[in-house]
Amino acid sequence: MGNPRDADDVRLVSHVRAHTVSLPDVHGTVAIPVGAGFWRKMFAFAGPGYLVAVGYMDPGNWATDIAGGARFGYSLLVMVVLSNFMAILLQTLAARLGVASGRDLAQACRDRYSKPTAVALWILAEVAIAATDLAEVIGSAIALNLLFGLPLTLGVVLTSLDVLIVLYLQQHRFRYVEALVVLLIAGIAGCFAIELVLAPPQLAGLIAGLVPTTELFRNQEMLYLAVGILGATVMPHNLYLHSSIVQTRKYTDTDASRGEAIRFGTLDTVVALMSALFINAAILVVAAATFHGTGYDHTADISDAYKLLARLLGTSLASTVFALALLFSGQNATLTGTLAGQIVMEGFLELRVRPWLRRLGTRLLAIIPAFVVIVFYGERGSGQLLIFSQVILSLQLPFAVFPLIRFTSDRQVMGRFVNPWWMKAIAWPTGVAIALLNAWLLWDLVVG
Repeated sequence: MGNPRDADDVRLVSHVRAHTVSLPDVHGTVAIPVGAGFWRKMFAFAGPGYLVAVGYMDPGNWATDIAGGARFGYSLLVMVVLSNFMAILLQTLAARLGVASGRDLAQACRDRYSKPTAVALWILAEVAIAATDLAEVIGSAIALNLLFGLPLTLGVVLTSLDVLIVLYLQQHRFRYVEALVVLLIAGIAGCFAIELVLAPPQLAGLIAGLVPTTELFRNQEMLYLAVGILGATVMPHNLYLHSSIVQTRKYTDTDASRGEAIRFGTLDTVVALMSALFINAAILVVAAATFHGTGYDHTADISDAYKLLARLLGTSLASTVFALALLFSGQNATLTGTLAGQIVMEGFLELRVRPWLRRLGTRLLAIIPAFVVIVFYGERGSGQLLIFSQVILSLQLPFAVFPLIRFTSDRQVMGRFVNPWWMKAIAWPTGVAIALLNAWLLWDLVVG
């Protein structure tokens, strides 16, 4: 006879799954070949991790990586690696929640919390998505300005057109969205591979940068940048996004099938986020190899880095591929913002809005402040607005991280796929550390 507790778990999970599915237009549309080998199944499950990975290489992360490399060489490389491992852990939990419970994070919050709490969390999530979109708008506008000389105001307006690409691809096949994202990630990686050839790093410095030093705690400026790298890494909207898009795979409701989906989803997450690690590390390494010790140690602005790369490396190719990578980065992250917005609104409120209307609304919330700041304050103002968007994300982050850890540690939500004790022992301190780091950054920015 089966364990009664296990039977209760199955009933609880099945009851939850009886509700409206996440992203109904694409839910369960990606077939998983039955009886196929490891590689075919890995390919079938691959995709959601890459959509999530773009959030870890968006324009909002560039400033801290550039500043860290320029000011302290390779010393903060260890923080890039550490923050990436934290991201892998939390994104793995998000994928686990989606597969095991059949609910995305927004739906799980609506199921478990009171309506006022759920509405409050929805508002915070919407603010975070708008802030994310703001960073993509500014990053893309800066890239268009650097590559083609377009005024920043025109670049901001042009970025609104990407909604047409997203809507077209999503209406036809979800795999097309994933394929475009992977293609853009490959483009970003290729650009930075060229940068590493043009600005070859010191091997000894690279190795030393992977080892933490006591200077990190003695040097206040280094500590600030280290906290910035850690605190700005995990993107709140990515946790909602990942818990939903893993459900685009057509696995069955059996424990064996869901267990397989969790295993391959975890593998997809690790592989995809390692690509984000390479790109973030490459940004810092290029900045270290180019600016550190050359009299340009305080380079932190994206536009300044673009101009200095050609001058210091003796070729305009260095600046061109840098700006091209920035453009790919901004456009890539913008693709996932559309899906995250839809997931959050439908999950928290059970309210469906036409995708084009939803996307245009979110984009307008990003375009208006970006346009106003650029008109009145110019290029420097756009850089400050980019930093401000990261502060907003930092404020919202704990309200996504802690519910995620709580739900995946709850047997009533997860059934037999509840987090084991060792995962809880890692996840809770990670969540607390990220929340404290973001709070410290916010306090320093406002008071300091």
